[in-house]
Amino acid sequence: MIHFRLLVVGNGVSAYGSYLNMVALNVFVYEVTDSALAAGLFMAVRLLTSVVSGFVSGRLVSAYDRKRLMVGADLTQCAAMIALLIAPEAGRAGLLYALAVVTGFCSTLSGVALRSSIPEIVGPDLRMRANSLLATGRSLAMIAGFASAGVVVAQLGYTAAISLDAASFAVSAGVLLSLPIRTRAEAAGVEVAEAEAAGGEVKSGPNSGAESGGSRAPARRGGALLLVRAAPVLAVMIALRAADGLGSSSHNVALPVYSSDLDPSHPATFVSQFWATWAIGNIVMQQICGRWGGRGGRQGPGERAFAVGACVMSAAFIVVFAGLPTGVAVAAALVAGMADGLTEIAYVTRLQAAPDEERGRLFGLSASVENTGFGLGMLVSGALLDRFTPLQVVGLLHGLAICLCVGMFIVLVRQGRSESPGEGKERQPSRSQNQKGSEVR
Repeated sequence: MIHFRLLVVGNGVSAYGSYLNMVALNVFVYEVTDSALAAGLFMAVRLLTSVVSGFVSGRLVSAYDRKRLMVGADLTQCAAMIALLIAPEAGRAGLLYALAVVTGFCSTLSGVALRSSIPEIVGPDLRMRANSLLATGRSLAMIAGFASAGVVVAQLGYTAAISLDAASFAVSAGVLLSLPIRTRAEAAGVEVAEAEAAGGEVKSGPNSGAESGGSRAPARRGGALLLVRAAPVLAVMIALRAADGLGSSSHNVALPVYSSDLDPSHPATFVSQFWATWAIGNIVMQQICGRWGGRGGRQGPGERAFAVGACVMSAAFIVVFAGLPTGVAVAAALVAGMADGLTEIAYVTRLQAAPDEERGRLFGLSASVENTGFGLGMLVSGALLDRFTPLQVVGLLHGLAICLCVGMFIVLVRQGRSESPGEGKERQPSRSQNQKGSEVR
């Protein structure tokens, strides 16, 4: 796992730049254009690009070397930041929207490529531990990025913030280039590339690592949709992530409103308490999952844990907005963070059980679905908050997620097992797979 830990550090540095970017660039757009509409359009363009690029990313990571794609995505974002820095002031307004497209596409591509590569980098038995390390690194980067953005912009200016962002992507690309890691199964990579070029069907190779529906689904155009049709619970899990995105957008939009109602003179106080506590819970659960996953080759919490965790998370978010004493609300935020960490690890680890040639398309589909849910939720929540209270809006959207999760859990309990219906048990990894995992430990 030594090489993978270095990869986590590089990815964390890149994530720090991305979170710094989210704050600094949004404010920079408003300053350059002097228009709230332009700032909103910038965010909309970036989100829409992320939705569309999920499907494109799935095809790319199924056909090409994932390590090169990740390096290319980091270097492209670095170059885009540098271009913004050296562009004349008169041309920056138009360039900002091009930057929104570049960052939206590249961040999605990099995320899909990395998540789909983890079983090949560390081996199937260690993927849950690897996921927890990666998630912890990104959570710490989020805290550092959001916390430092205001200070960097206020003390050093936008040029320094954008330069720091560009440097973070360059560091990430350098780390990736220096690591001797394999990001896809060799046989699967050759067959998928040939099939993509010919527009034909792909046969699963010997290093697929998991089965679906008792037989392997062909990785064709639209292969992810074929796979989720053959695995109903997997399809429901992806749909639940969309509902989760819907709910997440509701508390993101409602939180500033609720915090302002609590203390009009210090509206940022409760927001800071909420996110700090949520992050602590999230990191603690990721570490627990990592330690649990590092023992005995455990394959992940499973679908039941995912359903229960999603229910607890949504219920905790609703409690946060219930008008209870601050201590209770903060405790609920801690529970929400822990449950969020559990569902994230369970979900990603489950998708990584798919064969290598199908994994990229699944993660691409998942990225598009999650971003669609989040974007739609932002619009719906903003419109509802004009007429309803934060508790009503958050309760409605997170309540929808709870209903879906309860339905999924009931189905799993009736079946009496945590495996997806119609899907076979994961195969024991072959010796070649274990060797691939050991190469980077």
